[in-house]
Amino acid sequence: MTALAENLAKLEEAIAAACRRAGRRREEIELMAVSKTYPAETIAEAAGLGLTLFGENRVQEFAAKASHAAQLWSSAGLARPRVHLIGHLQSNKAAKAAELFDGFESVDSLRIAERLNDAAAARGKQLPVLIEVKLSSEETKEGVDPESDEARRLLEALSGFHSLECRGLMTIAPWGAVEDVTRACFRGLRQWRDRWAAEHPKLNFDVLSMGMSGDFAVAIEEGATRIRIGTALFGKRAPYNGPRD
Repeated sequence: MTALAENLAKLEEAIAAACRRAGRRREEIELMAVSKTYPAETIAEAAGLGLTLFGENRVQEFAAKASHAAQLWSSAGLARPRVHLIGHLQSNKAAKAAELFDGFESVDSLRIAERLNDAAAARGKQLPVLIEVKLSSEETKEGVDPESDEARRLLEALSGFHSLECRGLMTIAPWGAVEDVTRACFRGLRQWRDRWAAEHPKLNFDVLSMGMSGDFAVAIEEGATRIRIGTALFGKRAPYNGPRD
């Protein structure tokens, strides 16, 4: 058994344990493998182990390895997994991003949504998107303030974008926070989901993407339907030195 296979087995045990504590079924939780900084070979190995959803942070990084990854998937007889952009998207990268990715978890402004909708329409694609919500005071965190006019305008516009499909919300808890703070962040996302689902019945809010390697168990207990796991699956990540957006 490879190191990646061992890590996946341990991770699945931990996810199952969190589900039992929360009284939830394992099938309710989708596992996203965060493959940023890892080569195409690692992504192919993970796909061979049955993982079907991957997350990348940078448009240019994935562009540099997408073709090789596709060749590896094809030669192994694997169906192409879905790859979502989970990092901040610059508006001038929207066209390339719409070409490369199968979904976006970091829509945090009306401008980005407009650019993605236009780019997807030009390619005849319909892209699932999540709204990234900022529930942390950290300046480095991206996301839309849920109480802002920007959030209101974004929510009002999304139902009219025919090439984007709102699927839910995403957030990142504060780094290194105590459990109570992390839990409050995840609970807050669920509460905003419930509020916005009532206010915008034409939009879909089924997905709550929250929780990473250090806090996914808490996220599951607070209602996550998708967790984003990198380190616990692939091991400690080396500093990124490749192309940047």
